[in-house]
Formats: sequence, structure tokens, C-alpha cells
Amino acid sequence: MSSPAKWLSGVKRRLLNQKYKPDFILQLRPGARILDVGCGNNSAQSTKKLRPDVYYVGLDVGDYNQEDHPARHADQYIVTSSGMFAAEIEKKPESFDAVISSHNLEHCEQPQRVLSAMCRCLAPGGQLYLSFPSEASVNFPRRSGTLNFYDDLEHREVPRFLEVVERLRLAGLRIEFSARQYRPPYKYLKGLLNEPRSAIKKRVYNGTWAFYGFESIIWARREA
Repeated sequence: MSSPAKWLSGVKRRLLNQKYKPDFILQLRPGARILDVGCGNNSAQSTKKLRPDVYYVGLDVGDYNQEDHPARHADQYIVTSSGMFAAEIEKKPESFDAVISSHNLEHCEQPQRVLSAMCRCLAPGGQLYLSFPSEASVNFPRRSGTLNFYDDLEHREVPRFLEVVERLRLAGLRIEFSARQYRPPYKYLKGLLNEPRSAIKKRVYNGTWAFYGFESIIWARREA
């Protein structure tokens, strides 16, 4: 039985109807097989905490910003070089019910090849979650925590939203949700309230990304 806190969290998510990565993960079928492409920032740990029933495969080029080693939480954890990143994904055609790519494309040496490989990884009916900095972010203020695209020195190329959408469609995926600059009202309001402090401190706070529309987010599904 779910704890009261978990139940309330689930109700809150349904009411807000947001489209962030945790919301995507929670709606997957029981026992889903997930490939997390670029699984830094404690992604293995947080995913298995949300959905201990899923089979989780994490792929990255190193242990980026991890409080605990990903191998302790992932069912499989794969570390490869940046040059072999796309090739590693290409080894797994039609193997997953879901592929997650959260702020990964902008770090890739071969982003188009990585995107195509992720599409091929999906089994028929499988779902894809993508998030990446919006094209508009190149003109945003510079702040710690990354608000301007160039705040992160490891960013390579700004993903072009319409090009990404077209590539997904050509790969046989149907777009179920897309936002070029995602601004959900609840988070936008938090960002609006935090903006004076954020501007003074030159730091990203809760809601800052939504206030500016920093993220592009796409949910897509491979045709069955």
C-alpha cells in the first residue's frame, strides 16, 4: 500500500498535469524496460525510487553529479566514451518500452545519430522522453545553475526544436506532447516569485527555468 505522502504526491502530479521526467516515468506500464541516455544527476537512484518495478538501463560517459554510484540502483549501468556513445545505443534495437534523454542531446558529439539510435531502441508502442535547452536560451541572462545555454561549458550545439520533431516523425514516432519553451503555470508562478532573488543572486531557483521557458520538452511514441 502506498504511503500517505506518496499518495498525495501522486494526486498533486495528476492535478498539475505536468510533463517533466518524473511524470513520464510514473505513467509507464508496470515492469517497463527503460533506457536512460545520459543518466547523470542521480537519475538511476531517483527513477528506481519512483518506480522500483521497472528494469532500468543507464548509459553515460562518466559518473556525472552522483551522490551514490549508479550501479547500486540500475539493473544495468553502461559507461562508454563520447565518441562511441551513439554506437552503444545502436546495439539495442527495439529493446525498450521507454527511452529517456534529459538534457543529453546538447552534450553529444553526434546528436542526430544519437536521436536516431534512441528512436530505433524503442519497441513498437514504446515511448520517448526528450528535454533540452530551448533555442531562445542563447539570449537569456547568465546565471549559475545554467539559464543561458552557454553557462554550461560542456554544451556543444543547441538542438533545433523543429528539426528534432521532424526527425522523430521520419523515424515513425507520433508526437504526444511538445513544448518549444515549457512554462507550466505552477512552476511559472514559482519562477515569477523567485525572479527578483534570482536576478540579484544571479542564480537559478525553483521555477526559474519555467519562468523563462528554458526547456524544450517532447513526449513521443513509436507506432505499434
